[in-house]
Amino acid sequence: MRQLLLFVLAWPALQLLLVLLGAASLGWSLFALVLHPLLPRAAGRRIGRAMISRGYACFWAIARFSGMLRLEGQALDVLRDEPGLVLAANHPSMLDALMLVARLPKSACIMKASLMRNPFLGPGARLARYIRNDSPRGMVLLAVDDLRAGGQLVLFPEGTRTTQAPLNPFRSPLTLIAKLANAPIQAVFIDTDSPYLGKGWPLWRLPPLPIVFTVRLGRRFAPAADHAALQQEIEAYFATQVRPWPPAVTALVAEVGA
Repeated sequence: MRQLLLFVLAWPALQLLLVLLGAASLGWSLFALVLHPLLPRAAGRRIGRAMISRGYACFWAIARFSGMLRLEGQALDVLRDEPGLVLAANHPSMLDALMLVARLPKSACIMKASLMRNPFLGPGARLARYIRNDSPRGMVLLAVDDLRAGGQLVLFPEGTRTTQAPLNPFRSPLTLIAKLANAPIQAVFIDTDSPYLGKGWPLWRLPPLPIVFTVRLGRRFAPAADHAALQQEIEAYFATQVRPWPPAVTALVAEVGA
C-alpha cells in the first residue's frame, strides 16, 4: 500500500518537473528566435548562454525544493569564470548537460544537428552559438574558435550515455580540440546511485527516490602534441575514477533492460 501511494504521488510530481523544464525551454526558444537575427554574434552568444544557465539553475532549485531530485554541483563554481577551458565529463544521465551548464554560464555544448532543429532547444542553442556535430571537421573548428574566444566547452567523450561499466569507449575528438585551441582539459565526474534517465530507462518508470547527482572535479590535463596518446591516458584515468552503481541499482537496470 505504501509503495502504491508513493507511486501515485511521486510519479506525477516527477513528470511535472520534466513538463516544467520543457515549457521553460519552449518559452525561452520563442524569445531566442526573435533575438537571434537582432543581436550581434558576441552579444547573442553571451546572453544566450547566460539565460540557458539561469534557466537550468532555476530548474534545479525547483527540483531540490520538491525533495525528489537534487544536484550537488558546487564543485564547478571555481571554474565558472575561467576562459578557454574544456570540461570532459562522464555521461550517466540525460540530465548531465543541464547539471554542468547550470553552474557554467559561459559554457557551450556540442549538440546533435537534429537537436538544433528541435523547437524546444534549437533556437536557444543557435543564439548561444552551441556547436553542431553534423560535420566532424566543422565541429572541431567551431569548438576551437569558441575556446580561443574565451568560451568553455562541455564535452562528453563517450559520445552517448553510459551503457557499459565503468564507461563507454571515448569517441569524441576531445584531445584534438584541446591541442588546436591550446586549451587545458578539466576532468569532471558525475556521481549518482540512480539509474534515472540513463540509457534505456523508461520515463514512465519511477526510480528510487530521492535522485541525487553529485559533481566532483578530477585531474587537469595540459594539451599535448600527441593528442591520440593523451586521449588514451585520459580514458584510462576516467575508467579508474568513475564510481559504479551499487549492486542493487545495477540489478534494477538489468531488470528494466531485460
